[in-house]
Amino acid sequence: MDYVKSLMKNEEWAYNQLVTDYSRKIFNICYYILHDRSDAEDTTQEVFVSIFQSIHSFRGEAQFSTWIFRLTLNKCYEKLRYKNRKKRVADTVLVEEQISLELQDLSPEELLIKKQEVAFLFEAIECLPENQRIAYTLHNMSEFTYKEIAESMNLSVSAIESLIHRAKQNLRKSLIKKISNP
Repeated sequence: MDYVKSLMKNEEWAYNQLVTDYSRKIFNICYYILHDRSDAEDTTQEVFVSIFQSIHSFRGEAQFSTWIFRLTLNKCYEKLRYKNRKKRVADTVLVEEQISLELQDLSPEELLIKKQEVAFLFEAIECLPENQRIAYTLHNMSEFTYKEIAESMNLSVSAIESLIHRAKQNLRKSLIKKISNP
């Protein structure tokens, strides 16, 4: 972005613009990886602190957004390691907020079924191996391209394609198992 040089000069407007441009995207990545609103909020703040502290290390070899998302993933990895990789079921509040407008015409029974489906999906995503979970959520929930994910995770595009393919297979198996054995 044009404001990278201004960030390096510690210009306040550039920091404000950075937060405006990236806060929601960073939060979403953190939330989809950590599955906890509070952890995602904390990690989002940690990412911005890290960006502010390390902006001078940005060399321009990758896109600025890729550098930011790599920092975001690193902070999420740190949080996961800190929590000893405890598995947690996702809080569906964010998803409910995002789909609530679309679901207004549904009956209470249909709405309950949709909420259960979302909960099943997040539970299945949480059980995926870490790299599959991250690649899958970045692609399907944050709409990253394979190339952007590959750059952010320091993997090849073909490795990302494989991770996402395996994640979809694993999710399909988990969801079929959940449906057949409620």
